[in-house]
Amino acid sequence: METTLISTVYSIEPVMICITQFSPRKVVLIMEEEPPREKEQVQKIIEDILGNFIKVQIKETSLYDVVQIAKDTVDTIDEERAKGRKIVVNISGGRKTQALGVLFGCYARNNDVQRIAYVTEEEGEIIDLPILSFGISKTKKKLLEELKKGETSVKNLALKLGISRGMTYNHIRELRNMGFIDPEKLEITSAGEIATL
Repeated sequence: METTLISTVYSIEPVMICITQFSPRKVVLIMEEEPPREKEQVQKIIEDILGNFIKVQIKETSLYDVVQIAKDTVDTIDEERAKGRKIVVNISGGRKTQALGVLFGCYARNNDVQRIAYVTEEEGEIIDLPILSFGISKTKKKLLEELKKGETSVKNLALKLGISRGMTYNHIRELRNMGFIDPEKLEITSAGEIATL
């Protein structure tokens, strides 16, 4: 089975270390629109050196919108898995918001990701990060999706979920404790939006 490396990027070293370690047939570089010159140079170097052996693709995403970055990562993972490829992810480079968005996208597709790597700057060592999930049931996910659509009535949520109001309140309390619902009002948070991906 072929491997795809999805990677945030700033400097060339972490990306090349991951390419050497994981031997991907494809590299997807997560970059913002109009990236700084350093990122464009990394892309060009990878394409010039490895372009005959590895397909290099750019996935444009936001620089700071963590929800959008996570969604774009989920879309990339889904596309590559549909082609039967293993997914390895490197979150070593780029802005912290991009690395976190990619990480959260991996959590949303935890069953589809083989490894999440971080390459240390000092030693160039790969640290494997845990592949976590958001740990929410289908019912809680559906509740969040209804909140995302704008539903704010507990009675209506209970009817749509097919559960009692008491159970709905329990789910809301648990989701609030997880940071997925606003503590003051019945609205989904950006963390909740990521959990619904």
